[in-house]
Amino acid sequence: MLAKAVLSLGLWLQFAAGQNTPERGPQPSTSNSEGDLLFLLDSSGSVSYYEFSRVKEFMWDLVQPFTFGPRDVQTSIIHISTTPTMEFPFDRYLSSGTLQQAIRDTQQLMGDTNTGKALSYAKEKFFSDEAGARPDVPKVLVWVTDGFSTDDISEPMQLLKDMGVTVFIVSTGRGSYLELSAAASQPPEKHLYFVDVDDLPIITKELRDAILDVIQANRLHAVDITSSSFHLMWPKLLSQETGYYTLEYAPIDDLARKRTKQVSGAHTSLMLSNLAPETTYEVALIPESNVHYFPPQTTRVTTLAEEKSPAQVLISESGPYSFHVSWAPTLDSVISYQILYGPLPGNSVKLLEVDGEHNSTVVENLAPNTTYLVTVTAVYKSGKEKSLSAKACTQEEGSKVRHLRFEDLGPNTLKASWDSADGKVLGYRVRCRRQTGPSSVISVSPQIHSVILTDLASGTTNKVCVKPMYKNQPGKRLCRMVHMQPGEQNPGALQPRESVLKGTEVLEIQHRGAVMAEMLCAHQLACQ
Repeated sequence: MLAKAVLSLGLWLQFAAGQNTPERGPQPSTSNSEGDLLFLLDSSGSVSYYEFSRVKEFMWDLVQPFTFGPRDVQTSIIHISTTPTMEFPFDRYLSSGTLQQAIRDTQQLMGDTNTGKALSYAKEKFFSDEAGARPDVPKVLVWVTDGFSTDDISEPMQLLKDMGVTVFIVSTGRGSYLELSAAASQPPEKHLYFVDVDDLPIITKELRDAILDVIQANRLHAVDITSSSFHLMWPKLLSQETGYYTLEYAPIDDLARKRTKQVSGAHTSLMLSNLAPETTYEVALIPESNVHYFPPQTTRVTTLAEEKSPAQVLISESGPYSFHVSWAPTLDSVISYQILYGPLPGNSVKLLEVDGEHNSTVVENLAPNTTYLVTVTAVYKSGKEKSLSAKACTQEEGSKVRHLRFEDLGPNTLKASWDSADGKVLGYRVRCRRQTGPSSVISVSPQIHSVILTDLASGTTNKVCVKPMYKNQPGKRLCRMVHMQPGEQNPGALQPRESVLKGTEVLEIQHRGAVMAEMLCAHQLACQ
């Protein structure tokens, strides 16, 4: 603990003094860039102080080469916490020195990880004059997360992307690949990074270059590239009144197949679709102005390889009798999915069919503690099929202990014993809830089937529960109520009493003798 604190302090002093690791050495200035860059910073209690400090260093290293100003790059930070908070508006720090100090002074807020709320808040600030945001400039969101969120992120994130925001995600924890790849801009290979917090410098240059591809000013560029489409973006040059844009595009190896589109001068982006996979396109943007001459802008964009589904099969939420199967990606060209599953070893196979618009299902009515082979097959509109398999294991069926019983060992003390539970038990957990005094929990190895309970006051009724522990889940607990007789009772007998604990076994323990009686489903039963 002390060593980690010293290491964290040393790294922080390095950062404060402006000393950089070789990866974070002085970078050449990057000009000709214009955009609003927003960091969504996990400031919740799920992030340690050490991790928070490393992420702040990473943020500064990432933007250090940029030129800041009203016609260049502007940056802001929004904290993910119980309530989202903007650290400073986009237009407050317009020099490297002031921005570095502002990032250095940023303090962790702690609280809950309400990322969905922070994303909705970011949507408002990205397009707010009050927050210093600018219209008609590229918008970039960099979300640094430990992979955990207490609320839903899918809807607010999609709204941001629909408004033209390019989303990069850096996960330093164990985030779900399916969830984060859906949240990031496409393709995820260029917008989603999984890295340990200590290895953030490894991705700094790659991420910076990817951001530059979006915010390079006065430059036609493409984002959200897929196998059949890409989204073109360009700086605002015209208006509705001053002209229009002509877009020409064709495969570079077949320019005769040139296609043309026209959009009004109010546009700064256009989606091109129905393109060929793994093809490089020559794209030209021609501003047709009735006021000024603007030279054409050109770029080349290569579409991705055709996506295949399923490319990934995941098993989750496994229980004794069911598990959840999900796959990715989902494609418009897929009509349906077939899920074949059967136990290993064996040749018994069952089939489930799922609509092509869905990417998950629950497989039920399974045997506990069994390995299954699961094969997901995509049926395409063309008639082609593609399959991918994965193994899944059901959990052991939760079992409970039997015959929980008690033996008096003297004043305020008794011995609780039980018979072993079924299955591969890893241990037992015994909880004693005292009517007076603190509760206690005792964990014992699977070979031990009894414990000694002390400090049980005379005249009190106490609840004792024993639960077996398995590898994947706890078993079912068995509980009994045990009553300690007052000390003045005659040692030779136990007095009958009326129990208000309906349906529960009540055990009367006599302090002064080794006499025990058990009363079942007690109303008023006499003990001999």
